[in-house]
Amino acid sequence: MVFQIRGVFVPLFLTFLAVLVISSSALQANLRGKHSGNSNSLSQVNSNSVLVALLDSHYTELSELVEKALLLQTLEEAVSKHNITIFAPKNEALERDLDPEFKRFLLEPGNLKSLQNLLLFHMIPTRFESKHWPVEVNNPTHHTSLCTDANDEKIPVIGKNGEKFVGMAKIIKADDIIRPDGIIHGIERALIPKSVQIDFNTRRSLRSISAVLPEGAPEVDPRTHRLKKPAPPVQAGAPPVLPIFDAMAPGPSLAPAPAPGPGGHHHHFDGESQVNDFIQTLLHYGGYNEMADILVNLTSLASEMGRLVSEGYVLTVLAPNDEAMAKLTTDQLSEPGAPEQIMYYHLIPEYQTEESMYNSVRRFGKVKYDTLRLPHKVVAEEADGSVKFGQGEGSAYLFDPDIYTDGRISVQGIDGVLFPAEDNKPVPKSVPVAKVVSKPRRGKLLEMACTMLGAFGQDCQ
Repeated sequence: MVFQIRGVFVPLFLTFLAVLVISSSALQANLRGKHSGNSNSLSQVNSNSVLVALLDSHYTELSELVEKALLLQTLEEAVSKHNITIFAPKNEALERDLDPEFKRFLLEPGNLKSLQNLLLFHMIPTRFESKHWPVEVNNPTHHTSLCTDANDEKIPVIGKNGEKFVGMAKIIKADDIIRPDGIIHGIERALIPKSVQIDFNTRRSLRSISAVLPEGAPEVDPRTHRLKKPAPPVQAGAPPVLPIFDAMAPGPSLAPAPAPGPGGHHHHFDGESQVNDFIQTLLHYGGYNEMADILVNLTSLASEMGRLVSEGYVLTVLAPNDEAMAKLTTDQLSEPGAPEQIMYYHLIPEYQTEESMYNSVRRFGKVKYDTLRLPHKVVAEEADGSVKFGQGEGSAYLFDPDIYTDGRISVQGIDGVLFPAEDNKPVPKSVPVAKVVSKPRRGKLLEMACTMLGAFGQDCQ
């Protein structure tokens, strides 16, 4: 009996080993295929990466420029291959110390490559800590940056009189941020590669030559304070050239021409109808009557949103539900224009869906979205399998995703009212509110506003 059991066990054991070897070989082949030039399978950076730390650090100007320069994928590939060292200029160096004309040159859409080269010139593909700094000024080390267009220009790392320098920039915070895949040093000024300086000088000299041509008197755009240029042809459905914040301030005479819609160059987006559609969707969805009341009765936001959408802009609305709106106090609404300011902070000048926002926070940990309440931004992060906006007690979760999405306006329901961190006015957890039987189209906020206006009229008498 024992011999028969062994006779059965040995073939089974050999079969198991064969399957295990085949599976291991297939797994290794699959991994080799993924790492052999397949751009669609980029390695994901983890939350402890130096790239995530940079985006969430106090070097906000640098991190915003990295996002505007579309360098996130390039840097992901860099940190997946080797350690990197980032020399991060302080915010003032990029915000105020740069020549205004040079900064405008970098932010022009046609000069994206120059902006990328400038930022990559601040990064080297090796880990260089403060303990590696040379002590003698006559013995500097030179390092190749991630900028492939630097024409063999290297970054000199120098020690002088007990202080550390990289190029002409002094190190003000050595080893400021340390991560397993990289390190960040704070520097007092930006590093300008010669290739970018040459591009800027060439473009500036060409502009000065063209200004001498015998043409008519130059016409200055009162919005941008720059010379007007002939408007380039606009593709059907293309977004406007000017930022949405510029379109909010000026009158109709300065508003940009609306982007043509898919129906041809005589058809434009009907923003007013689209705004009315999403307000009606809020009402039929249920639980968002207070938000609809503010847009229709208490503010001029609906008409302004319709105008912006008609001009080709896109918007994402973070809509607090009725339960969240009921927790607002009289103090939070008593300031002049408070309802408008609250709503502006819930409008993001981008088209985002629940899927796109969730993918972003899963990928980068924290994402800062611009709002129409300048200069405040709303922070989003992944929490409990959803997207959480804000921080602390004033945070709100994405509660009802994709209530309305038409390609121009996206409405995402949230379970709290958001306030900028600078306001220091978090929404209280629980505020006793008396239930008031109101008309179907008359919300609590509207009644509160009318009550305050009535009290003001009695005081004037």
